[in-house]
Amino acid sequence: MSKLLNLLQDGRFHSGQDLGHALGVSRSAVWKQLQLLEADLGVTVHKVRGRGYRLAAPLSLLDPGRLSVAVAKLGWAVEIHQVIDSTNAQALRTVAIPLSRPLLILAERQDAGRGRRGRTWVSPYAANLYYSLAVPLQGGIKRLDGLSLVAGMAVVECLRAQGLSDAMLKWPNDVLVQGRKIAGILLELVGDPADQCHVVLGIGINVNMKESEAIDQQWTSMYLQTHNSVDRNALAIALSESLASFIHTLETNGFATLRAQWEAQHAWQGKSVHLISGTQTITGKVLGITDQGSLRLEVDGRPEVFSGGELSLRLRDDS
Repeated sequence: MSKLLNLLQDGRFHSGQDLGHALGVSRSAVWKQLQLLEADLGVTVHKVRGRGYRLAAPLSLLDPGRLSVAVAKLGWAVEIHQVIDSTNAQALRTVAIPLSRPLLILAERQDAGRGRRGRTWVSPYAANLYYSLAVPLQGGIKRLDGLSLVAGMAVVECLRAQGLSDAMLKWPNDVLVQGRKIAGILLELVGDPADQCHVVLGIGINVNMKESEAIDQQWTSMYLQTHNSVDRNALAIALSESLASFIHTLETNGFATLRAQWEAQHAWQGKSVHLISGTQTITGKVLGITDQGSLRLEVDGRPEVFSGGELSLRLRDDS
């Protein structure tokens, strides 16, 4: 099916005869493969008598050769999957055997994509970027304090380079454009946090998605912002290069050297917010973050510091 998708990804009409000739199969076999595309991948194929078949919209499919060459320059390996439960889940399975170098896992679609706090990450076929980087660490996670925050900075850098100049961060792990979520980050750890371990950094970016009724919050995509289709391979490569650079800075100099830059990109800096932890809600004004990436709020006139994976930040209506 992947060869058929490559032929159809331009979004133009192709006759059944031409497709069959290219694939070395009969027209009826082409028809069966098209039915499988729709059933298994959720891809919509338009069929017009006398013109042939085309996808409902062009696709930017991941190119294993192009991506392998690009990430090899960073010293990484890469796995690319058609359909998977989630790239983070695959990364966690892979690091059961210790890695010798970072491993990037990409997928065309996730059937069980995961966000923070147990949320589902909507992952239609070949529409967005589903990206997980597994990094082996000697000496514990403290070496990369602030990793999820610098991952957000790498995403912002890539989005702004694509013309989304108002891409901003939201503590701890979201990226917003015009107040709508365009990307999220999920950090997971395997092993001894103080010694030998692996960190799995999951990044989801809404790229060419045009609609979804399954997302329960305000969202946008690169396509909706620019009205242009995005080359997902170029985006994945640019993100990898930016992320590698930020990780190097983090390892070499620590997050304190990046703190001011992060705060300058924080959409809610100086805003009044609600910080939600379970059933507890704390109201305060965002002062910034600490050198370790914890949130600093002014609460009842006093500065307080908050951190933890289950915290959620909401903007106050009157802010």
